[in-house]
Amino acid sequence: QVQLVESRGGLVQAGGSLRLSCAASGLRFNRYIMGWFRQAPGKEREFIGAISWSVSVTYYADSVKGRFTISRDNTKNTVYLQMNSLKPEDTAVYYCAANSHGSRVYNVESYEYWGQGTQVTVSS
Repeated sequence: QVQLVESRGGLVQAGGSLRLSCAASGLRFNRYIMGWFRQAPGKEREFIGAISWSVSVTYYADSVKGRFTISRDNTKNTVYLQMNSLKPEDTAVYYCAANSHGSRVYNVESYEYWGQGTQVTVSS
């Protein structure tokens, strides 16, 4: 059984930082592109970023480029999302997801497995 478990999010002030982690089990972790998405109330789930199997390639949405960094440790089956310079508009439920196809990394539909999500709230 595949499980993706995000770490607890939290409340942070604007300009602050937060790091999320996502621990995977039940899959060959180093065969999956790992992505991060978020969903704010009343909005569709949106792509934040993704990282390739070998950690050599990363992808970011324009809205977070330069502020967020994705990394992974294949020895720990864990992917990370470092969020800096947080803004109130970053408030959302954050999800990690796994994609074995290696394509269309920006699309929600490309990911087979999802975590349960964790709330991040940024106060102004």
